[in-house]
Amino acid sequence: MSMTERPTGGPTDAETWLAVQSGEPFRELRRRLRRFVFPTTVLFLAWYLLYVLLADYAHGLMSTRLVGNINLGLVLGLAQFVSTFAITMLYVRHAGRRLDPLAEEIRERIEGAGEDTTPRRPTEGGAA
Repeated sequence: MSMTERPTGGPTDAETWLAVQSGEPFRELRRRLRRFVFPTTVLFLAWYLLYVLLADYAHGLMSTRLVGNINLGLVLGLAQFVSTFAITMLYVRHAGRRLDPLAEEIRERIEGAGEDTTPRRPTEGGAA
């Protein structure tokens, strides 16, 4: 959402945002995000640094053939991509389970969810 857009539930002012940011649900949301992001970032950067250091200083180890022309350096390099995708999948799962429900709760409070006037889409299998 850009700075010029307003939430669909109506206008909110700076006092509302400050109240939300100082509230316990928002602090809990940030805590949950940090508990995932910081350790994961440190772990990935350490793994990446290890790979770079091995590639630069352990030529003999990295050139160890595993199968045919495939060596340890190639496998570890491809593992960098695999770990990136794995982290992405873990984050999506973490966000869906631990972050999104709380963020939705906060958003509903801001927008005044008790006054839900948004039209509902028909369920699948219903009349078209």
